[in-house]
Parts: sequence; structure tokens; C-alpha cells
Amino acid sequence: MGVDKKPHPNDVKNGTKAKTKGQKDMEDLKQEVDMDEHVIPLEELYRRLQTDPRNGLSNNEAKERLARDGPNALTPPKSTPAWVKFIQEMTGGFSLLLWAGAILCFIGYGIEIASATYPVYDNLYLGCVLAGVVFLTGCFSFFQRAKSDAIMDSFKSMVPQYALVLRNGEKSSIMADQLVMGDVVEIKGGDRIPADLRMIEVKGMKVDNSSLTGESEPQSRSLESHPNPLESKNMAFFSTNIVEGAGIGVVIRRGDNTIMGRIARLTTGLESGETPIAKEIHHFIFLITFVAVFLGVSFLIVCFVLGYPWLNTIIFMIGIIVANVPEGLLATVTVCLTLTAKRMAKKNCLVKNLEAVETLGSTSTICSDKTGTLTQNRMTVSHLWFDNDIVTADTSENRTGGDLSTTSEALQSLLRVVVLCNRAVFKAGQDALPVVKREVSGDASETALLKFGEITWQKTMDYRARHHAVCEIPFNSTNKFQLSIHERPPEEKDQSHILVMKGAPERILDRCSTILVNGAEEPMTEEWKQRFNDAYLDLGGMGERVLGFCDYFLPLDKYPRGFKFDGEEMNFPTSGLRFVGLISMIDPPRSAVPDAVAKCRSAGIRVIMVTGDHPITAKAIAQSVGIISAGNETVEDIAQRLNIDVNRVNPRQAKAAVIHGGDLKDMNSQEIDDILIHHSEIVFARTSPQQKLIIVEACQRQGAIVAVTGDGVNDSPALKKADIGIAMGISGSDVSKQAADMILLDDNFASIVTGVEEGACYFSRIREFPHEISPMGPARNP
Repeated sequence: MGVDKKPHPNDVKNGTKAKTKGQKDMEDLKQEVDMDEHVIPLEELYRRLQTDPRNGLSNNEAKERLARDGPNALTPPKSTPAWVKFIQEMTGGFSLLLWAGAILCFIGYGIEIASATYPVYDNLYLGCVLAGVVFLTGCFSFFQRAKSDAIMDSFKSMVPQYALVLRNGEKSSIMADQLVMGDVVEIKGGDRIPADLRMIEVKGMKVDNSSLTGESEPQSRSLESHPNPLESKNMAFFSTNIVEGAGIGVVIRRGDNTIMGRIARLTTGLESGETPIAKEIHHFIFLITFVAVFLGVSFLIVCFVLGYPWLNTIIFMIGIIVANVPEGLLATVTVCLTLTAKRMAKKNCLVKNLEAVETLGSTSTICSDKTGTLTQNRMTVSHLWFDNDIVTADTSENRTGGDLSTTSEALQSLLRVVVLCNRAVFKAGQDALPVVKREVSGDASETALLKFGEITWQKTMDYRARHHAVCEIPFNSTNKFQLSIHERPPEEKDQSHILVMKGAPERILDRCSTILVNGAEEPMTEEWKQRFNDAYLDLGGMGERVLGFCDYFLPLDKYPRGFKFDGEEMNFPTSGLRFVGLISMIDPPRSAVPDAVAKCRSAGIRVIMVTGDHPITAKAIAQSVGIISAGNETVEDIAQRLNIDVNRVNPRQAKAAVIHGGDLKDMNSQEIDDILIHHSEIVFARTSPQQKLIIVEACQRQGAIVAVTGDGVNDSPALKKADIGIAMGISGSDVSKQAADMILLDDNFASIVTGVEEGACYFSRIREFPHEISPMGPARNP
């Protein structure tokens, strides 16, 4: 491997090694990406890339750039040939000691053949047994560990095949690996993004960034920028999916230089450290080798002094050395790990790497992702505000909603807006399934609202079918509301159209002049606005996503049946509406998680939340599952209680801490170590893939055995670096599963605790095996 620069002569003289280029690349990959293509003015971007947004690149220019920069593809890492990996498994660690024992047995047998008329075959048999044990266990380990190449293969599967590009003023479909810097690309709902794009035009576009950032909800795109590229709305990232809408973007990064490409290089370039059992066995090998050689040489010297024949002395020395080699240890460890792994599989813990069984048992810190592991991975209606009262909804896994009374007129009106102003639909053929289990076509929020409406009202699709939509305005980042107008069925006495709207609460409130309270329509006074704000802050403070709802009955004389509504011209009122309530949603915690976290605490295992979600949401979930204990305050809580500035609070007074990724980016290793030392309960929010890796490394510097859970591509570097990586079997990406050592088949944090208990039992037993099967082990009574 080449070095980055020529070392100074003094360094060579002092024996100091220059940092290799590979090591320097890995350090660079661990840093946050440094780019400005998403914040500079578009005209400057066009000049920098020498492209034309109206006509795109010329074909000749594109060919030149492709020849200069290479294809838009992920470069596979240099892989070790399979035969080399096989030899390494056959000659590593304890296997080497067994090979040495086998060779000594063959040497002893050879000496006996040369010197004895009737040689004894014991040494030959023992040598064959030792060699056979090494070969069989080596083959087993080889197939168990053959996964590093699969990681890159799973990244490759994320690369789209084709892209619609503008060249010479004409649109053409080309292979995605033929894209070059400056290409103008057109994308639409259902497409997989072929490179990192700076959006120059968007039409109701939403992207699924969950694999990259951990955000469970589709993110809307616009032309707005943010210093952090992962939070910049004008960026569309390589290999993520477009949920709806369309847009046009300029290629600003491609292949290995994309955000996803950097994660791929970081993941495949990381090396995992030794597992605790490997350290124990290596230590045991050193001791047994020292003792065996010491005893053998000691007896050799004594025999020579006493005048024994040299041939007998050599055979005697070989016998003593071989006798001290516990040839059953390797097979015993492998069999015990396999049996434990089978028991864990029955409890939803699928072990890929056998040594992970023991590692899980000796885990001291768990860095857990939030979405899907601690939570149910589905948005759920949690609270409602109507009739000036906050009502709690059922958020359990098998919720029924039976405890929510629907007699209130305000709730009836709220449910009507929930059902009608909603584009989500149940997939066909699921009527026999519980509502919670049914699959829905639609985004996460609308799915949550539809299921809530069906559980509470039980007639949503029928009601929607009878109230036909005659006009719709989908949600967009400018208006921040969704609107639809519906005809009323012929059997209803009042034939006027009904307008329903939902969206950002403050935007909905601004469009309302009245509010429905206890069956009466009252003016929207300042007093009611204050009550609205209080409820909005209460719900938002719980880390929940809040939506406002309103309606309006259009006058029949102005808007008769058959009236042609125009969604673009908006030939209907969008102000002076009637406010009916607020609904807040959250991805609620799994019911088994609080008990599992409590078990971890009682076992001395520290649980740290590491998520890409918002700090307020992360803190709310951490408090609800016990990662932040009741009564333990963060710096912000102390400042709020004392009514002082946060900077005046001594951080060490707070037992709990919620660290934002933006703050983490500016911290050095010592500052991160201080957080881990002085705070017993920690939540890291808005973290990038690189920061998750840095957190794992910081925990390992403290001497912790770290388990990491994750489901997205963004988790793969941390999963690979951890002492044991745990991927999600249901929601996990292929990349995270390949990088992990263990897969949770039910995506449940509680299953990890079960695995820890099994691994701990194994660890306590396996530590006794060397003493039990070693010739130097405790004496046994006959």
C-alpha cells in the first residue's frame, strides 16, 4: 500500500511509520462531508459545472467527462482472494498451536519408524486427529466469515439502472453509470435517484431518506438550502427513492463521492476488533504454549543430564508438549456456540457470526437506534385536541380505539376531515385482517390518520366513496396545507359541498374565523387562539407531529351541484373557515421495551439512544421507555426549572444529556469522552452515519463492549465497527444485514435482552472449558 507522502528522514531514522494513504482516507471518511454545491447560487453552480439547465451537456462533452472521471458506480474494495482467507482460517490463533502439535506428533512417529522394529501408531493417530480438527473447524469458520464481499454487493443492488437525462436539448434514457458531473436529470415518483442532485425544479416532490438519515417520514423537496447537506431540501441523494411528485436536478456528486458512496467506502474499509472470546483464547494459547514448551524443554534437559538416549529424550519431550495441547477446545467452543445460536434463533435472534453469541453475553453498552427498534416503526395518532380538551388515543400495538367516545360533534367533524382530506387507501382483500395489520397505500401520516379513522369510526372507505371528491389540492411546502372539496350523497338533506383542509396548525388557524366547541360555532377570538397555542405547544413538546383540521360548508346558491371547481385558480374560499381540532402523531414505543431497558440497567448494561430523528422526539421516546429515568434532568431541563440561560448551567449537574448532531460535529474526542463519563443517560439526536461511528469508537475507548442496533444504510458503519452489530430483520436494509453479526427477526429491542441472557450463560460456561479439558485442569476424583 502506497504512502500519502514521503516520510521525513528523521522519521525513518527513528522508526516512525508514515500514515498510509488508506488510513488517511478512512479518517477523511469519518469526517462530515465538506461541500458547498447545495448552498451556492444556481448561476455559480452552472458556471462551476459548465452546464446549461435548459439544454444540458452536449454528447461530446459528456463523453469527454465520462472518459476523464470514469463511470458513475461504486468502486469495490480490494478483496483478499478466497484461498488466502482459507489459509488464514487454517493458521490463525489456536489452530496454529494445534498444527504445531500435529507436526510434532508426525515427527515423533517418524522417529519411531526409524528407530523401532515395531513402531507404535499412537502419534500418527493423534497427529491425524489434530489436523482433522483444525481442518474441519477452519472450514466452518471460513464459511461463517465470508460476508465482507457481500456488503459491497448489497450496496451495488441499490444503484438504479437507468436515468432520464437532458443532452443537446433532448431527453434520453441512458444507463445510470453513464451520468457525468453537470448532467441535468429528470426524476419522478417511483424512481431511484441515480446520483447526488441539486434540485433546480420541484413539483410536489417527496423522497424517502430513511435508509440514509433514519427519518421514517417522506421528506418534501424544495429549492431551500441548509448548511447541512443531509437537511437541505434542495438535495436528492443517490440511491434514495422518490415517493411522489417530480423534479429536475443537476448532478453534483457521483459514484464513490456521493454521500451514499462515502458510507459504502467507510463500511467496507472498517475492521472489527477482536471479540472477548478471541482475546480469552489467545491469552489461553499463550499460557498453554509457554507451559508446554517449558515443561518439555525442562524434561529434555533433565533427561540429558541423567544420561537417557537422545532419541528417547526427544520423543519424551514431544509427548509432553503434545499432551498439554487441549485438542478438544476448538471443537467444544464451536459446538457450544452453535447450540446457543440455535436456541437464540428460536427467540428471534438470528446469529450470523458464531462468536457474536459470546460477545452479546459480555455486552456492557447498547447503542440503540430509535425508529423500529425502540418504537413500532409506524406513525400512530396519539393525542387529539377538540372541545378545548386534550384526549389521549390508544397507541398500543393491538389498539382498538374503543375507549374514545364519538358522541362529541367536534370529534365527529374532526373525523370527517380526517377521512375525506386523505389520499391514503387500504389495499384490497384485507377486510378480515385487524385494522392495525392492514397494508395501506399512502405516506406514514395519512396512513396513521386513515387507520385511526377506521378504528374509531369503522366506516371510512364507505363514507369516502359516498362523498365524492370534486377538487383536490395536494400538500406542498409553500401552502403547507392539503385541501379537498366533496359532494354530499343524494340521500342527505343538505346538498351543499363540504370543503375540508388539514396542514400545519399555524397555517390552518390563520385561515379560520370560527371554532367548533361543544357543538357550537364560536368566533376565533384571541382567547381561543391562546388556548390553541397552549395545546399546540403541549403536543409539540411531547415530540409529536401536530396537524390542524378545519372545514367549511360551501353555500349552495353560489356553489350548486355540478359547479366546476378549479384547484389552480382556487375559485372557492380558503379563508373564513371553521377550526375543528388538532391531532398529534408519533411513532410510539413498543410495549415490551421499558421492561427490557430496566433489565439492562439491573444487569449493569448502559443503553444509549443514537438516532437521526429530532431531539425533542428522541427525548420524549427516551423518557417513555426509561433510557432517561423519571426525575433525571438534562441541562435544558435545569435551565428551564431555574429560569436561567443554558450556558449558566454546569453540565455535570445533569445526569441525562440530549446531544444534537450539530453540536457533536464541533466536539473533539476528549469532549465526547467527557460526555460519556459524566452523564449516565444519553441521547444522541440528528446524528449522521459518521457520527454514529464516532460514538461507537468513543464507547470502546472507555473499555465498553458495544452492541449497536440499526436498520438503515446510515447505520452500517457503526454496525461494522461495533463489537456486535445487530440489524433489523423486518425493516432492515440489505446493507445493514450484511454488515451486522446478528439479526433481530422481530425488530424488537426486548429480543436483544433475551440474547444477552443466553450469551451470558454461554460465557460463564465456556470460560470453564479450558480448565476442564486441559491436562492442567483440576484433578477429578475417580
